[in-house]
Amino acid sequence: MDAEKGEIDGLVVVPFPDFENLKASVEKLRTELSMLVLELDELLHVKCKNIEMAYMLSIGGLEYKAYEIECAILRLKRKAELIQAKKNRQEKVILPEIEKLLDVEFAEYQAKLSEQVGKMNAALERSRCKELSDKEARELKKLYRAIVKSLHPDLHPGLSESKVRLFHNAVTAYENGDINGLRIISEMVAESALPEEKPGTISQLAKEKERLSKLLQNIRDRIAKIKSEYPYTMKSLVQSPEKIEARKAELKERIELLNETLAAYTAMIEDMLR
Repeated sequence: MDAEKGEIDGLVVVPFPDFENLKASVEKLRTELSMLVLELDELLHVKCKNIEMAYMLSIGGLEYKAYEIECAILRLKRKAELIQAKKNRQEKVILPEIEKLLDVEFAEYQAKLSEQVGKMNAALERSRCKELSDKEARELKKLYRAIVKSLHPDLHPGLSESKVRLFHNAVTAYENGDINGLRIISEMVAESALPEEKPGTISQLAKEKERLSKLLQNIRDRIAKIKSEYPYTMKSLVQSPEKIEARKAELKERIELLNETLAAYTAMIEDMLR
């Protein structure tokens, strides 16, 4: 055994104070992680959804209409190409066959249009939810933070499946502003507190510290990514009535021009089929 390093058969014997310091470090990381998870969930399930709701209800309808007309123009343009190809080959133009082919080619565009309809429905449904008072919103956040600390799977990897499901129900309740649901789950957690985790060995604590550190960085990266993408990037727009009106005017002008182009392609195809 090395007297200075305290080694036995190649294993380092760490003094007890180092064990306590590492344990305190892990607990600090757990607290930091619980707060960061709360920030992420609030961003993901509350702020971003509220931004998207405001965006869709203010200009989403106009954006949908503009994209719908753009898709129709592209489809008519492709339809004209197919008709002309048939004529060049002196083949009979069978419109149902052409439309069937167009349905396949433009399936992706139709899927995107359906996705936008889904977003609008979600925005309309969210707008009808009961708005919490400032006091209720503070309570909601406080309840959810306590539940995160007690039930989050990242903080408690050994949770039973039923408790993981309970946590997912808490996430849904938080997302929907269901304060009564969170109160019930909070009471359950308080009544059946999780058993205190055993400190474990120094190597187990070191692994836990490394795991928590990686999770923290992953969540920071996720938060940064979310803030760099839609719908969060629309935050400044939805908070500015002037920007909203300017965007509306821009879209209305674009829709007018698109309708003119649509009419031109429609007339062209009618001429081709005469």
